[in-house]
Amino acid sequence: MMLYFFDPIYMMLAIVGYLVMLLLASTIAPRVASRVSGKFSLFTSMVLLAAMILLISAAIIYLILAYSGVYIGFYGLIIFLLAINLLMYLLSPYIINLSYGAERDERLQMVVNSVARRLNVRPPKAVIVRAPPNAFAYGNFLTGKYVAVSESLMRMLSQEELEAVIGHELGHHKHKDNAVMLLFGLLPSVIFYLGYALIHSSFRDDRRGAQLAIIGIAAVLISFIVQILVLAFSRLREYYADFEGVRATNKDAMQRSLAKIHLFYHRYPDYLAPIQDSKFRTLFIYAFTNAVAEPITRADIEALKNQKISPIQEFLSTHPPLPKRLRFIESVRVF
Repeated sequence: MMLYFFDPIYMMLAIVGYLVMLLLASTIAPRVASRVSGKFSLFTSMVLLAAMILLISAAIIYLILAYSGVYIGFYGLIIFLLAINLLMYLLSPYIINLSYGAERDERLQMVVNSVARRLNVRPPKAVIVRAPPNAFAYGNFLTGKYVAVSESLMRMLSQEELEAVIGHELGHHKHKDNAVMLLFGLLPSVIFYLGYALIHSSFRDDRRGAQLAIIGIAAVLISFIVQILVLAFSRLREYYADFEGVRATNKDAMQRSLAKIHLFYHRYPDYLAPIQDSKFRTLFIYAFTNAVAEPITRADIEALKNQKISPIQEFLSTHPPLPKRLRFIESVRVF
């Protein structure tokens, strides 16, 4: 894969694609989001967005395959991408356990078991990790499922706040987010590399070179549009997990846990680097800490709820911005 970075065509397509993604994120996407917001339930929004991603991806892949004929080793490319992602999916629990020094913890396991009973799910293995304040869910059918909480976060949160965070992570397992996002995250990559391969093939075809190049460029641009949709879908899954955290405890506990983590990172930005640089940051409950438990007042939460949000930051992130998460939690109805 590293060889692609020395290919001027690859670099040009990546730069143009990112410019298109930034343009969409800063202009069209916020307007669409503001019009759609509030018109659909969370579940309906996820279904509609998932259907849109799958339909767009299937249509563009089918058109490329149908038009290009034998010019590109599409099937080999798709198999290669699938194999790489599947291998990462299978190996990532082992990598996480080694990277973060994961250790089983009986006290945490008791909390996980208790929360799992409330949510009517099978409790995963509970592990303590050495990392800045964060929590995440991971695992697969080979290793089993895990919920990881850092030692620093354990010290930082009250019992109720910890239960809310664990409820969020159990929500990811309940909704099978690891497998779902593996599938959806693969689609933009497949479309991009098919378009990239099509452009290369255009140089070897004197008869249809121009058409192949146009289709290839269109596929690359569409791949970045699909990437924005996938990021939006990922944010909806985070809201869905927050809902489970509220179900496991209450709105106040879920809001306080998120606010504590956010305010710590805001006050001590140097601790952001390990999170931002991690290959597993999409798993974390807070994707942006030796932690100090600082009191969180209702006024702190209200101030965070009213903070302004950067549209570009929001639409290029896997996690919703904290003000929106807090407002969503406020609106949750638990039955």
